[in-house]
Amino acid sequence: MRRSLVLTEESARHWFRASLPPHVKRDLIPIPAEDLWRLTLADVRGFASVYVAATAAILVFIT
Repeated sequence: MRRSLVLTEESARHWFRASLPPHVKRDLIPIPAEDLWRLTLADVRGFASVYVAATAAILVFIT
């Protein structure tokens, strides 16, 4: 399969996103990069629960 070097739509920089029909791209919401790096309470809870579960599993394995 050959692909042209020029995208069909210049605002969509990724090849897969450029190949999507317009009615699919209409529902995509751009997320700012700053929001992706922000810690939330759910992130802290998830980390704490995995840490406690891993520590408990290691302690059970050792004893």
